[in-house]
Amino acid sequence: MRKHNFKELKVWQKARKLVVDVYKITKYFPEEEKYALTSQVKRSVVSISSNIAEGAGRGTEKDFAHFLDISYGSANELESQLINAIDLEFINKEQLTQVYSLLMEVQKMIYTFQNTLR
Repeated sequence: MRKHNFKELKVWQKARKLVVDVYKITKYFPEEEKYALTSQVKRSVVSISSNIAEGAGRGTEKDFAHFLDISYGSANELESQLINAIDLEFINKEQLTQVYSLLMEVQKMIYTFQNTLR
């Protein structure tokens, strides 16, 4: 049984930066979206780092891999929501570019890390 210190994990650190970046762009979403897409975007981005942290504290590598699965799913959900935000013209392509490359990097890191645990 090996536990990980989530604060030392590069993937968690990058996911944490992603939270900050996404929160910054949701400021541009319309006020009427506060309880709709804005809320959903914020929940999904927070879920990425939260599930990495929760999995790191679990008892087995298999458990950790499961929480990375959830984190990866949240990253995909966020990607879809950001595409919706572009389609709805809540943000522009420059704003999306700010977070999109970091999101892709986090997704790859989660996937790679998950494979090392299995």
